[in-house]
Amino acid sequence: MIKLSVIIPALNEAGALPATLARVRLVWPEAEVIVVDGGSADATRRIARDDGARVRESEAGRGRQVRRGAAAASGDWLFFLHADTLVPLDGAALVEDFARENPTGVATFRLRFDSPHWFLRGCAWFTRFDTVWTRFGDQGILVSRAHYHHMGGFPEWPLFEDVEFLRRARRLSPVVSLPAAVVTSPRRFEATGHLRQQWRNARLLGRFLRGESPHSLAQFYLSRKIAGSRIAHETSVD
Repeated sequence: MIKLSVIIPALNEAGALPATLARVRLVWPEAEVIVVDGGSADATRRIARDDGARVRESEAGRGRQVRRGAAAASGDWLFFLHADTLVPLDGAALVEDFARENPTGVATFRLRFDSPHWFLRGCAWFTRFDTVWTRFGDQGILVSRAHYHHMGGFPEWPLFEDVEFLRRARRLSPVVSLPAAVVTSPRRFEATGHLRQQWRNARLLGRFLRGESPHSLAQFYLSRKIAGSRIAHETSVD
């Protein structure tokens, strides 16, 4: 059995974190769980400690937080998970099988939103394909600790650190889609509007892929004050 570290960046996630931690404990009872808090003003840190997770603190920004968690991890394999996302009940067997067969590979789960909305179901269906437009950190990212460091880890960017990490991974081998789905919150889509949020996400990603700085894009996104967006969470201190 592999030694797994589950790394969860969080910022004001007291509402979502208990369910996420409970599912992680159910699926991987022996895993090391590290919650990296970005300066929460709510009970996020207390909830994590009460659960038995190791708590580390960092400047806010998912790129910084996941790097801090990876540096603290002792597991041979790392699994990066968003704080509002539930891992699949059969995740342990799938991760174990992948780790045994792909010691230098990277994998994600597929994605399902906690919503029956047709548009979100359609978006989720495409996450089985490995492209820069369909594979992101909210699907969970699995990688061996050795391979993570070999690739240089996540960049300390305020935005698109997951896109860059997966691009690096693809230069070495395809990113594998594990045949099960994590379930994530639809809150950013519900706050902004399903089509509007997806259009804004696509525009930002397109600008990034054309070479714009993730730092300037983060400032642009924050200046638009898009309430409820997960990207706004990622960039809250920039």
